[in-house]
Amino acid sequence: MRVPFIKMHGLGNDFVVLDARAETLPPINARVAAALADRREGIGCDQLVLLEPSADADFRMRIFNSDGSEVGACGNAARAVALLHGSAARVETAGGIIAVEPDGGGARVDMGRPRFDWDAIPLAYPMDTLSMPVGWEGMDNPAAVNVGNPHVVCFVEDCDTVPLDELGPEIENDPLFPERINVNCATIESRTRIRLRVWERGAGLTRACGTGACATAVVAMRRGLVENRVTVVLPGGPLTIEWADSNPAAGASIVMTGPATEAFRGSFEWDDYA
Repeated sequence: MRVPFIKMHGLGNDFVVLDARAETLPPINARVAAALADRREGIGCDQLVLLEPSADADFRMRIFNSDGSEVGACGNAARAVALLHGSAARVETAGGIIAVEPDGGGARVDMGRPRFDWDAIPLAYPMDTLSMPVGWEGMDNPAAVNVGNPHVVCFVEDCDTVPLDELGPEIENDPLFPERINVNCATIESRTRIRLRVWERGAGLTRACGTGACATAVVAMRRGLVENRVTVVLPGGPLTIEWADSNPAAGASIVMTGPATEAFRGSFEWDDYA
């Protein structure tokens, strides 16, 4: 069976998109996803994105990390899918329904409401998620938030000097996080600008992480470090994050705006990866 794919990226965070909305594909499992994501023997990507019909939204988006694990949300993939779809849509994800809309060369995405309760992250035991009494080699006083995916956020003087390639996997797999965690290392540059690096659960260091930018921005807003509209600069480039009310009780959604790009299209033989 010959299967078409679209290779896309958001600020260098790259995806292989399979569109099964009109034509059903064989079931995707962790082994197939990891084989397609392999950069030496597969197509190569940070995440595999599968589009399917949905009974509750315009369509469904499933996201698999490069290790084959399935995750609840991906902000950069949401922008890429918005660009591919070509019009405003409600998209079902494992983390909830989000709203996407093409915007110039990218998209504006309503990422939904952040969740801060310890058991929504989840953590292994109760604690204040805005100021956690834990740390890892200078990554101290972190915060945790679930924005469709679970994130831990640490603010440091210079995020570029932190050995995130070493600390990332240690923190990701810390017993405090029973479902593992995405690790954000951030530096506040001004009231409207944050510099960020992210170790993604199941994918490692990536050039950009949309949910990481959202998580870091809302934590910084809750701590009063930045305004309610902020530019988050990742290695791949900037994203704009807005959160209308930094009071969690207000229930405001996070809005992310940024670019997305289609790189190329191709096809592969399904049996080569099944």
